[in-house]
Amino acid sequence: MKRINPDLNSLRAFVMLANAGGFRPAAEALGLSGPALSRQIARLEERLGTRLFDRDTRNLHLTPSGQELLTIAGRLLHEAGKAVEEFEAFLAARRGRVSVAGLPSITAGLLPPLIAQFVAGRPNLDVRVLDALSDRVAAAVLDGSADFGLTAGASDAAGRLAFRRLLDDPFYAVAAPGGPLDDLDEVGWQDLVSLPFIAMAQGTSVRALTDAALVQIGAAFEPRFEVSHLATAGALVAEGLGVSALPGLTLPVIGGASLVVRPLKAPEVTRRIGLVFLAGRTLSPAAQDLIDLVFRLVRGPLGRDGA
Repeated sequence: MKRINPDLNSLRAFVMLANAGGFRPAAEALGLSGPALSRQIARLEERLGTRLFDRDTRNLHLTPSGQELLTIAGRLLHEAGKAVEEFEAFLAARRGRVSVAGLPSITAGLLPPLIAQFVAGRPNLDVRVLDALSDRVAAAVLDGSADFGLTAGASDAAGRLAFRRLLDDPFYAVAAPGGPLDDLDEVGWQDLVSLPFIAMAQGTSVRALTDAALVQIGAAFEPRFEVSHLATAGALVAEGLGVSALPGLTLPVIGGASLVVRPLKAPEVTRRIGLVFLAGRTLSPAAQDLIDLVFRLVRGPLGRDGA
């Protein structure tokens, strides 16, 4: 059996004609001439293989086939209209889902107020946040489980990832109140690592930069404690078990307001925080809107880094 495939414009013209009851008012509503509308209906009847209207010089009546098609066409046009609205909402970044992978210190210390502003007024837009270490952030972007990532620098051997610098995140010395940092305005790395030290685990961006700083000054490094999670590091510091060196974005995560925090010098160490995304790949409108918001608020005049 030959498949029937009427196009939406023809169905729209048919419904308009059936409701208007005459070619002239229907043609005017559609912005067509009377003969053009007549030809369109004739082509639709030919394609469907049935007469839709009985007409004479004065009257126009739906045939039984026309009555049936009017009901079906109404449903089709309604669903098509909803589908177009959904796609327009997607294009306007009001619908869909954005997935972001990021270092825990960034997703907890930087993202929440940005996401709150982003989703305001967008009830049909969902945001998924994947907290992960640097390698996993890059992997999530590469395998498509994240639209983009927030991390401390990123590279891949095949050059598939692009990186856009967002801000520089300096390191600070942290200790419990009543500890060795109370009377100091700033701290050198050499002095800090001579104290019981709470280090982040190997494989974290914080540990990599800590190791690099100590190589620069030629200091031996034997941490007293080593942890995998920032919250654990903060809890050990708060307990007075040792000191640590952590980037500024981590301080809200570890409860830095209740700790003694001092600038860490000699050498000055910063994490270069930025966005990673697949090079040459077009992002969804919503993902691009979120990226634009991040850069506008973080790097704008009121952000952390006006560069």
